[in-house]
Amino acid sequence: MDRYAVLYSSSHRTRLLGRFQRLRSAGRMCDVVLETNGASFPCHRALLASSSDYFWALFGEATAERSACRVELPALTPVGLDVILDFLYSGWLSLSAGTLGDVLEAARYLQVDTAVSICQRYIVDDLGAENCCRYANLAEQHALSDAVEAANFTIAAELATLLRERRGDLLDLNLQSLMVVLEAEEIPTVKEVELVKLALDWLGENGPLPLLQSNLLLSRLRFGLVAPADLARLSHASKAMATPLIRSQVTRALEYHRTGSERPIRQNKQSTLRATDRVLLVGGSSSPDCPQQRVLTFNLKTRTFAPLTSCLPLRLRNHCVCSLGGFLFVVGGEVVSEEDRKPVVTEASNQVWRYDPRFECWQQVESMMQRRTKFACCVANNSIYAIGGQKTPADSGAPAATLASVEFYDLEAGAWRREAPLPGPLHGHACAALQQNIFVSGGLSDNSGAPLIPGQSQSRREVLRWDHAGRLWEKAAPMSIGRFGHRMASVHGYIYAFPGMYEPFSDIERYDPGADHWTRLRPLVAASFGYGMAAMPTGSILVFGGRKWSNGQEVVLKSVLEYEPKKDQWREICQLPRPLTGTECTLLPVPD
Repeated sequence: MDRYAVLYSSSHRTRLLGRFQRLRSAGRMCDVVLETNGASFPCHRALLASSSDYFWALFGEATAERSACRVELPALTPVGLDVILDFLYSGWLSLSAGTLGDVLEAARYLQVDTAVSICQRYIVDDLGAENCCRYANLAEQHALSDAVEAANFTIAAELATLLRERRGDLLDLNLQSLMVVLEAEEIPTVKEVELVKLALDWLGENGPLPLLQSNLLLSRLRFGLVAPADLARLSHASKAMATPLIRSQVTRALEYHRTGSERPIRQNKQSTLRATDRVLLVGGSSSPDCPQQRVLTFNLKTRTFAPLTSCLPLRLRNHCVCSLGGFLFVVGGEVVSEEDRKPVVTEASNQVWRYDPRFECWQQVESMMQRRTKFACCVANNSIYAIGGQKTPADSGAPAATLASVEFYDLEAGAWRREAPLPGPLHGHACAALQQNIFVSGGLSDNSGAPLIPGQSQSRREVLRWDHAGRLWEKAAPMSIGRFGHRMASVHGYIYAFPGMYEPFSDIERYDPGADHWTRLRPLVAASFGYGMAAMPTGSILVFGGRKWSNGQEVVLKSVLEYEPKKDQWREICQLPRPLTGTECTLLPVPD
């Protein structure tokens, strides 16, 4: 049997189209003329039919146009038809912002799907604040799903600029796109009250709408993020706000604002910020004795820091922070003041401050029953637990007393309640919540308050578990290392213990609650303490700054480290704006 080969030449197709284009330009061998709005385009019937499903059907055997010399296409503009014919003859599609609508209309009408796809890609690539609303309308009109999604995303991202500079474009936006934008989980730098005004202005320009559509639009607003005075004023600004559905949502929002201490546990979508979680670095400074009142935010995606617009009401050290229901809580610690430009530590505090990122304001809530410093704090069962620590006596010369007491903040009642105390006094310990239980590890149990001495093993290895159902403290498997001033985090169903002060090897341990067993993992890159730490939703753990010993001196660090528990790997991802120690970290949704 003879051997044979099948070979392909791409240049043949290009050359063939090129010759057809030359014939068209010269008007030779054309057997049909397409006409629209006074413009004529001589063409070749065979090429049109082979390139477009519309022309294939138009020039079929049973149509009047099969042998017609002229075909009218009044639905198309000359510009759009000319560009599409050039594409059919050459494979090149000439697009601009001004001609895109005409070309897309022609491509859709003539069923040239490849040209439609190119138009969609052009829209996605060309999106910006100056054209996103117009492109959204165009993409919605022609059912270009990818372009619609991209345009709506751009509108939400650029909404602050659009409200300021191109409000008319927003008022011309199609209803579906506006509803998607008002549903967005993140709209940078735009207050919810501005979104309410936009929706009402849009209804004024495009209304009246059927009741169902008006309700669908306004129900996407988050009235719980609007101040009560603004909400009351806006609720009378339009008839659309007076429908039973919207009126009930406004009423629920006003009731939410009146809940006081319960607000963090009364969250719903209407009171949830349109923002992603940021790491908040609360307090700390480049010196452990001179804490600052500033609060930094860290964006993991961009790896950038920014100051929170509102500072801590007090200078604190050895405090605790936690987040609950989208609110930041700063609990206890030592209040630091200045005398003759020198830091002076007053007694331990029992104050609790709550920060609401919705309105960027601090509020002092119910104080703890016990003043505490060097204690542990975490959230479990919708309550904030304050565990152990030290209290500073009124007599400044007396040593600090170590505490065994435990209390929790009952947000429903707006009061702190006593809980079963620890088996013994403890300070410098760490805690983490897992599966509705609280684990407490390490620390010192002495009552003297004496500082740790390097090289001496005084820290505890013991681990306690708070059984919420039984309301008692139980012993769990001890760590292999005694720790003090360390950190704990719960990730993927495990608890991780990180180094504290004066630990020689910087080892990390992982606790498996099912097996009641600790496993040693890869150590921290460099022995450090006094760092801030936060567990991310992805499962990674971030370590911010801290201190380490170098040539017999303490050095404050700028590094930001990331630990991947599944890979047991460390890496430095960026650096802090300046050295930082003594900061406390938590995750909180904060608008840009």
